[in-house]
Amino acid sequence: MSITANDLKTKGIAAIEAALDHQPEAVISVRGKDRFVVMDITHYHYLRECELEAALAETRADVVAGRFVQESPEEHVARLDAL
Repeated sequence: MSITANDLKTKGIAAIEAALDHQPEAVISVRGKDRFVVMDITHYHYLRECELEAALAETRADVVAGRFVQESPEEHVARLDAL
Protein backbone atom coordinates (compact mmCIF):
# COMPACT_ATOMS: atom_id res chain seq x y z
CA MET A 1 0.00 0.00 0.00
CA SER A 2 1.19 3.49 -0.74
CA ILE A 3 0.55 6.56 1.37
CA THR A 4 0.62 9.93 -0.34
CA ALA A 5 2.32 12.87 1.29
CA ASN A 6 -1.08 14.59 1.27
CA ASP A 7 -2.63 11.66 3.20
CA LEU A 8 0.18 11.96 5.69
CA LYS A 9 -0.44 15.69 6.07
CA THR A 10 -4.18 15.33 6.59
CA LYS A 11 -4.42 12.05 8.49
CA GLY A 12 -1.06 11.99 10.23
CA ILE A 13 0.04 8.84 11.99
CA ALA A 14 -3.40 7.30 11.42
CA ALA A 15 -2.55 6.94 7.71
CA ILE A 16 0.60 5.01 8.60
CA GLU A 17 -1.17 2.84 11.16
CA ALA A 18 -3.93 1.99 8.67
CA ALA A 19 -1.38 1.00 6.02
CA LEU A 20 0.59 -1.14 8.46
CA ASP A 21 -2.54 -3.00 9.58
CA HIS A 22 -2.42 -4.99 6.33
CA GLN A 23 1.30 -5.27 5.57
CA PRO A 24 4.69 -4.94 7.28
CA GLU A 25 5.83 -1.93 5.21
CA ALA A 26 4.22 1.05 3.52
CA VAL A 27 5.62 3.35 0.85
CA ILE A 28 5.16 7.11 1.11
CA SER A 29 4.91 8.82 -2.25
CA VAL A 30 5.64 12.47 -2.84
CA ARG A 31 4.30 14.08 -6.01
CA GLY A 32 3.58 10.65 -7.45
CA LYS A 33 7.06 9.21 -6.80
CA ASP A 34 7.91 6.65 -4.14
CA ARG A 35 10.25 8.33 -1.67
CA PHE A 36 10.13 6.70 1.76
CA VAL A 37 9.29 3.43 3.48
CA VAL A 38 7.79 3.18 6.96
CA MET A 39 7.44 0.06 9.03
CA ASP A 40 6.68 -1.18 12.51
CA ILE A 41 9.75 -1.08 14.75
CA THR A 42 9.50 -4.83 15.36
CA HIS A 43 9.72 -5.48 11.62
CA TYR A 44 12.67 -3.07 11.39
CA HIS A 45 14.54 -4.95 14.12
CA TYR A 46 13.81 -8.23 12.34
CA LEU A 47 15.24 -6.87 9.07
CA ARG A 48 18.35 -5.54 10.86
CA GLU A 49 18.87 -8.95 12.46
CA CYS A 50 18.59 -10.61 9.03
CA GLU A 51 21.10 -8.13 7.62
CA LEU A 52 23.56 -8.84 10.43
CA GLU A 53 23.12 -12.61 10.06
CA ALA A 54 23.83 -12.31 6.31
CA ALA A 55 26.98 -10.28 6.99
CA LEU A 56 28.14 -12.87 9.54
CA ALA A 57 27.53 -15.72 7.09
CA GLU A 58 29.48 -13.87 4.39
CA THR A 59 32.36 -13.24 6.79
CA ARG A 60 32.46 -16.90 7.84
CA ALA A 61 32.52 -17.95 4.19
CA ASP A 62 35.40 -15.55 3.52
CA VAL A 63 37.39 -16.98 6.44
CA VAL A 64 36.81 -20.57 5.29
CA ALA A 65 37.85 -19.62 1.74
CA GLY A 66 40.95 -17.80 2.97
CA ARG A 67 39.78 -14.40 1.75
CA PHE A 68 41.14 -12.34 4.62
CA VAL A 69 44.29 -10.52 5.71
CA GLN A 70 45.80 -10.73 9.17
CA GLU A 71 47.84 -7.61 9.94
CA SER A 72 48.51 -4.96 12.54
CA PRO A 73 46.59 -1.68 12.55
CA GLU A 74 49.65 0.11 11.20
CA GLU A 75 50.02 -2.41 8.35
CA HIS A 76 46.34 -2.08 7.59
CA VAL A 77 46.53 1.72 7.32
CA ALA A 78 49.66 1.47 5.16
CA ARG A 79 47.94 -1.01 2.83
CA LEU A 80 44.91 1.28 2.54
CA ASP A 81 47.13 4.28 1.81
CA ALA A 82 48.82 2.30 -0.96
CA LEU A 83 45.50 1.73 -2.68
